[in-house]
Amino acid sequence: MPGRKAILTLGVLLLTSPLFGVVMAEAIGYHEPLDLVAEELGLSESDVEWTPLRDYTFPGLPDWLGYIVSGALGVLLILLTGYTLRLVVVGRV
Repeated sequence: MPGRKAILTLGVLLLTSPLFGVVMAEAIGYHEPLDLVAEELGLSESDVEWTPLRDYTFPGLPDWLGYIVSGALGVLLILLTGYTLRLVVVGRV
């Protein structure tokens, strides 16, 4: 289980992620490199329907809160994967 400092650091990073992913990106006009390549190839985002968290947003929530929820889900998935691998390799908790 992560220590108190690690949990605090993750919390701060999750809470500040919208500042960099939404506010600052819009302010400087940043676009994801894959979005630029897709645009050059003539691909549209409407062609991709398989992901529930497109562009790190969560349906029904403002963009900034969607970033936090998406980040929390990502962190949880990574921690659960690591915990599961630990159980398999070590054989105990």
